[in-house]
Amino acid sequence: MIREFHLADWFTLANAFCGVGALFAVMSYLQTREVMHIYFACALIPVALVFDVLDGRIARWRQQSSAMGRELDSLADVISFGVAPAAIAYGCGMQGLYDRIILVFFVACGVSRLARYNVTAEELAGDDGKVKYFEGTPIPTSMGLVMVLALAAWQGALGDQLWFGVVHVAGFRLHPLVLMFAISGSLMVSRIRIPKI
Repeated sequence: MIREFHLADWFTLANAFCGVGALFAVMSYLQTREVMHIYFACALIPVALVFDVLDGRIARWRQQSSAMGRELDSLADVISFGVAPAAIAYGCGMQGLYDRIILVFFVACGVSRLARYNVTAEELAGDDGKVKYFEGTPIPTSMGLVMVLALAAWQGALGDQLWFGVVHVAGFRLHPLVLMFAISGSLMVSRIRIPKI
């Protein structure tokens, strides 16, 4: 199978590598409580975005796009821009029951958005075969959430010190900051049209 990979596919795998690296960094933070691991996890997400952009450009440059490449890209994006940001949020302190429900919702929205894109890409493509716009915000926009968490970590706003504190509802915890993940997830599965750059 590896022999069938195009050059762009290797960049896609590098994207996934960054996402998995971010997950491991969050786990290291939960074990050691050394904040540098959160910084490292957050830093890997923009690097994943660079690889995500490059894989598409390389595929177009070499005119070697494939159905497998598209699926590989979506799977890598789920890891780097869905699961990893949710794990970073959990590591930063969003660990209440409601927090977890919202983070799962966020990941489910990201998966659904990518699936919708994969099945509608041909319908949305113009005469030149290129997709002119996205329906819903692209999943890499979650990098903005990660940057907010990186800033919170830098200011020491982790765990019990998380911005906006914690609310107790029916005996379970909710960190209001997690609502940015609810908004992001909802925008991903919306019908908002975003021009493709």
